[in-house]
Amino acid sequence: MAKEAPLYDLMLMLSDSTEDEQRKKILADVESSISGAGGSIERNDEWGERPMAYEIRHQAAADYHLLQFKAPAPLIEELSHTLRITDGVLRFRVIKVRPGTPPAPSSPPPVVAAVAASGHGGSSGGGVERSAEPAEPAADESAAAEVAEDSGDEASAES
Repeated sequence: MAKEAPLYDLMLMLSDSTEDEQRKKILADVESSISGAGGSIERNDEWGERPMAYEIRHQAAADYHLLQFKAPAPLIEELSHTLRITDGVLRFRVIKVRPGTPPAPSSPPPVVAAVAASGHGGSSGGGVERSAEPAEPAADESAAAEVAEDSGDEASAES
């Protein structure tokens, strides 16, 4: 009995500075490679242009695509090589979907604003200043420690 081809997820991040025709050609080439190797495309989701968590090749946003497909294992190496040398592909990831994995979302995940754009994080200095000396315990903390010691003595005296 022939073993069924495994299911894969391909996440493509295409440069948004690349022309639409070139991006469509990249997707068409990927689809033809999959079907040419005897595979089948199960899903093809276009998530559109989204901000990235960090810049890649001086670009802050990319055009995201998620393809789910079944294909023989040798295709993955060939597909990875092709995508690695293709202009317009910023990043890609091929993941083998294991049995029991929940299905991919039916809609793209929500766009989360980039950390750099919000002004939070990093070493901008806009936060608490830190000194090189260790901090003294606060008066409230030392008083609380004394109260705890006193209550322990009373409990042992009552026994």
